[in-house]
Amino acid sequence: MITRRHVQRLRTIGLAVALVSGGIFVAQLATISVEHTVLAERSPPGAITGQITKIDIRPKGGRVVLDNARSTRVRADKMPDRVRLQVREPLESFQPGDWVTVRAVITPPQPPSAPGAFDFQRHLYFQGIGATGFALGKLEKLSSSTTAFDLTARLNKLRQNLSVRIRSAIDGQAGAVAAALMTGDRYAIPEHVLEDFRKAGLAHLLAISGLHVGLIAGLILLLVRRGLIVIPPLALRYPVKKWASAVAILAAFAYALVAGATIPTQRAFIMIGLVLVAVILDREGISMRLVAWAALVVLLLSPEAVLGPSFQLSFAAVIALIAVYESWRDRSLVEGRGLRSPPAWLFLYLGGIMLTSLIASLATAPFALYHFNRVAVAGLLANAIAVPVTGLWIMPWAIGAFLLMPFGLENMALIPMGKGIDLVMSIARETASLDFSVLHLPAMPTYGLILVALGGLWLCLWRRRWRYLGIVPIMAGLLTIPLVRQPDLIVDGSGKFFAVIDSGGSMYLSSKTKAKFTSGNWVRRAGFEAREAGGFGKTSPVADLNLHCDAVGCVMTKLGQRIALVTEDAALRENCRQVDIVVSATPVPWACPSAITVIDRFDLWRNGAHAIWLTGGKPIVKSVNE
Repeated sequence: MITRRHVQRLRTIGLAVALVSGGIFVAQLATISVEHTVLAERSPPGAITGQITKIDIRPKGGRVVLDNARSTRVRADKMPDRVRLQVREPLESFQPGDWVTVRAVITPPQPPSAPGAFDFQRHLYFQGIGATGFALGKLEKLSSSTTAFDLTARLNKLRQNLSVRIRSAIDGQAGAVAAALMTGDRYAIPEHVLEDFRKAGLAHLLAISGLHVGLIAGLILLLVRRGLIVIPPLALRYPVKKWASAVAILAAFAYALVAGATIPTQRAFIMIGLVLVAVILDREGISMRLVAWAALVVLLLSPEAVLGPSFQLSFAAVIALIAVYESWRDRSLVEGRGLRSPPAWLFLYLGGIMLTSLIASLATAPFALYHFNRVAVAGLLANAIAVPVTGLWIMPWAIGAFLLMPFGLENMALIPMGKGIDLVMSIARETASLDFSVLHLPAMPTYGLILVALGGLWLCLWRRRWRYLGIVPIMAGLLTIPLVRQPDLIVDGSGKFFAVIDSGGSMYLSSKTKAKFTSGNWVRRAGFEAREAGGFGKTSPVADLNLHCDAVGCVMTKLGQRIALVTEDAALRENCRQVDIVVSATPVPWACPSAITVIDRFDLWRNGAHAIWLTGGKPIVKSVNE
């Protein structure tokens, strides 16, 4: 007999299947909708012409994204429509909408530097960028035009103009941070300042997220409501709180657009917008259902975001915070009853910041380990000071600056805002200088992250005691970190740059001056800092590996196996007869009698960087494309 309970279970299963199927459909649709030409191979130097749609101004030069790109060295049917170029010259005189030409070299988007590393090809594909490169000369402006100029490009132009005005009012590094907080433009911030924020656990302050959007919406709500309350005929006859909520929604939406509408910004606006809509409709605002709707909207708009750190970190923090809020919502301490004196409210506010920072840090730590291989240990202390400064001083002045900009009086608000930013920067700098500020660990395996995510969802979504069973998969996922065995050898896609790891776990690079981006990723994924990796030259052996190099390659021995890293044809024939594993930057046209594994130029070209684990027998080999 089919009961109502059976019908409910079947309905739940059907809904789950429909959602999964719908998600797959949306992902495929998004992939097809952005389909575009991708450059097949590196082009010779030539003139590139196109219309600027985005400019990222950096301390030295910057980047431009060109639409309708054309090249004198690439056939029109092989040329991507959108290209991103690194430029060394100052870019303040250029704006989105300008048609420019420049002599440049363009290449296909860079593949992952190692199996499991961040996939820039996928990231750029969903941005519509089919080639990247660098300018060999200065940009030459051909004309300024807004014809066929889309809304995104117009917003980029507005964002750039605002950033220039902000940086002109606040000198130096503080001006770059102020521009990041108000427009989302972080590219002008020097790298050492960004690193200080990361090590201090304050990087979230530079990413426009719930803190910033919430402060903007909350302050606007407060100002509008207070302004309407002083008019008795309005306050007594009309729902001014609801009117103020509607104005706050519009302000939050405008801020999200100006800030670039990144994934954290989208999530923050959707959630805060739904909270304010709930206020208008006299409904409960903060709930897990709200998070679910926010995630659904974000994934409908950008389904590829689920694979990125922004989505994962943002929603992990919010889900954990709401789970704690829901479990403690009915307690008198959380509601604040009996704590009416100003010192008590201050204590509650600071305690809430520390508790929020602790919960968010714990929730995001596994995802930070997976994507960035480090955790900011001293972040709780830094956030306890920096977040109140941001909420009570910096962001109110930011709102004032926005309101004064139409009158050209923004300096009145930006200058005091800069003083607060100087304080936050000093907090980040002092915290980052601590020896224990950052914990570096090897990359967590994907299955470990999945266990942590499933356990975290079980722990946060259920409301009864069995929720605590979620701790088991979380611990199991974290325990996969010490079980990770680093590859014994990593080779890049050219076969001419590689890293080896000795029996003690130390990494040695074939060069510490070349391929710095690739080597930095390898070192970070192994759980080190860049300065902790060693190097070896053509004549300096690494004794632990019995590694010796000359002008045509290197030979090493580990676990009883000899590995040849061949960079020139001259060493190929001899090594093919003497070693167990051959990795060659040149094609291997014949069989190697002694080798059990051969990876040559064609394997590297087809499958990208390779990682090799030695086992004493046939090695385990993984490549990027495989």
